[in-house]
Amino acid sequence: MMNGDEGGDNASYDARDDLLGIDLKQVLSSVRRNLKWIVLIVIGALAAGFIITVLMVPRYVATAQVLVEQNADTIIEGSELQENSNQPWDADRFLATQVDVLRSRTLAERVANGAGLLDKQAFYDAMGAPMPQLDDLEEKGAGKAGLHDLRLDTVVELMQDNLRIVLPVDSRVIKIEFESTDPATSAQIANLYAQSYIEANLKRKFESSSYARQFLASQLADARSKVEASERELNQYSRAAGLIRVSGQGQNADRETTLSVTNNSLVQVNSAAAEATAQRLAAENRWNTISNEPVLAIPQVIENAAIQDILKQKASLEARLADERSRHLDDYPTVKVLKAQIAELNRRIDTIGGGIKRSIYLDFKSAREREASLKGQVDKLRDEAMGEQERGVGYAVLKRVAETDRALYDTLLERYNQLSATAGSTSNNVTLVDRADMPREPSSPKLIINLLVAFVLGVIGAAVFVLLREHFDDTIRSPEDVEGKLGLSLLGLIPTVPDGEAAAAATDAKSSLSEAYHSLVANLRFSTANGFPRSMVVTSTNEAEGKTTSAHSVAVDLARLGKSVLLIDADLRRPTLHRRMADKNAGGFTELLVGESSFDAVIHPSDYDNLSYMTALPIPPEPSLLLGGDRMSGVIKEALEKFDVVVLDSAPLLGLSDTASIASEVDGVLFVIDATRFHRGAVKSALRRLTMVNARVLGAVVTKFDPSSADGDYAYYGYNYYTYGSDRREETA
Repeated sequence: MMNGDEGGDNASYDARDDLLGIDLKQVLSSVRRNLKWIVLIVIGALAAGFIITVLMVPRYVATAQVLVEQNADTIIEGSELQENSNQPWDADRFLATQVDVLRSRTLAERVANGAGLLDKQAFYDAMGAPMPQLDDLEEKGAGKAGLHDLRLDTVVELMQDNLRIVLPVDSRVIKIEFESTDPATSAQIANLYAQSYIEANLKRKFESSSYARQFLASQLADARSKVEASERELNQYSRAAGLIRVSGQGQNADRETTLSVTNNSLVQVNSAAAEATAQRLAAENRWNTISNEPVLAIPQVIENAAIQDILKQKASLEARLADERSRHLDDYPTVKVLKAQIAELNRRIDTIGGGIKRSIYLDFKSAREREASLKGQVDKLRDEAMGEQERGVGYAVLKRVAETDRALYDTLLERYNQLSATAGSTSNNVTLVDRADMPREPSSPKLIINLLVAFVLGVIGAAVFVLLREHFDDTIRSPEDVEGKLGLSLLGLIPTVPDGEAAAAATDAKSSLSEAYHSLVANLRFSTANGFPRSMVVTSTNEAEGKTTSAHSVAVDLARLGKSVLLIDADLRRPTLHRRMADKNAGGFTELLVGESSFDAVIHPSDYDNLSYMTALPIPPEPSLLLGGDRMSGVIKEALEKFDVVVLDSAPLLGLSDTASIASEVDGVLFVIDATRFHRGAVKSALRRLTMVNARVLGAVVTKFDPSSADGDYAYYGYNYYTYGSDRREETA
């Protein structure tokens, strides 16, 4: 439970020490280790910045300012013929467009040609560029025209490279800045740019109006031709169709109509036919009324004056006849005369009545014939009118075409007249606010700014240098380096001690060196599933990394724990264990491997209880043959039968096969790494050799570790860990 709490606390501390995933303490430690290089790089950058500033040619910037309005004032009222497209919400895009116009090549060429800069040597000198000559032409035969084009391209490129157009936020005042080595040239070019921009803006307005007039003139000519053609075609059609064109009157004076004779005749004849039909009906009714009636029953006969006179005479004669009959017989001459006279009168009545009756019939017949004649004329005129209407459709189509052409022509003519009257009537929307004055002080170089930039670049360069140096630095600075760079578990962290104090520190049970080895032995207890490994070899990559001291210290600590320990000096090339014994020439491991001595004969007691030594004497001529022979496994097996733990101090791994032969026969390998001269490639190569013989690496021991150069918390941790209790010992002493 306590371990869990401790782990959680450490995790929280690590999280607090990290800022955005960066270990600040490790960064500060890296800066402290490389402080000398950092200072030198920054000082070098500042010196370089100062020298470059001194050697730089002064440059001058002149600034002219122009005010750009979206809408220009109109001089003639009502001359603005179309809605301005530059709406208030489009102001930013409008101003950005004006900035692009100022940066355009066309404006630069206008300035160059207007000021005669192509052949002006002073301009090239101010820009720090040579004037192009005939020898600079790629095509040698181009002549003066090619030289002119080359100089124009050169001047335009120089001006565009040194021109800056600045558009402040929320402002319509555009700054035109030009930079050169000559203050007068800078002011001249800036003013030329402003003046040329204003003139080009006016010219663009005039040219746009001129183009509009030319366009409208061409359109007017086309529209006039179309009007003439359509009018001519309409006249020809109306003549062929028999249609008479009549101009309107009064309010319709501007409208044109057609006069149709057929339609008028049809109306008149149709009216006459209707009247004839009425007359025919009346006559027919009169005739039908009297056709079967006697003569004297017809009202027209009775009303006739002649008939009335005859009837009076007849009545008189009939009266006389009646009188005569009363006195005479019918054969009487007077009676006969009267009867003859009455008969004559009746005949005359019948004759006159028949005539009247026939006249009524003739009126009926005449009305019928007149009606038939008029109806025939109506039908004929109706057919003619229908044909005329069909021809009127074509006329209407041609008329609409003519009217459309006429309306288009009138519109274009009106627009043309307006443009002609209002051309150039608007003022310029660009005005000069400030002319560029000749600058008195150079804009560059600026020593303070350049030194600041050099300082920043120096800091960046120093950071890159430290980053690369730390990346390629193989020095062990923290336990994480062992695990991260090698993939080994760290079993011990042995501090460095002065050369003259190493022996005293090793014998002092409470020294920092001894305490570190105590921790190593405690960690070895958990290196295998069965606790302490019964046999292990201590080796390193190269010589002088502390493997012999580590092997001896581990053996001493294990002996102090009550285990019987055998320390074998298996370094048959440069043995050192015999130097710790009273008998410097005592035989040992070599004699045992060659069979000249028994196992017990080469075992030597030490100054520590439970600890025995076996030296490597005498030094054999071919150590690899002895260590790789069959006797090796038997020696280790016999040693394990008589001792609890067997520790072998072996030769370095790099370039030798001695340790590889031993590692395959023991329970594990304790790998010693010198923190002061660690090389990851060499260590990995040595570890690969151990892997090839299926050796089990228990872990790593880092020796000569300097807490003051450690990263992060390990500097503080090492300092307190290795000094804890030292003041207590001083008080006790």
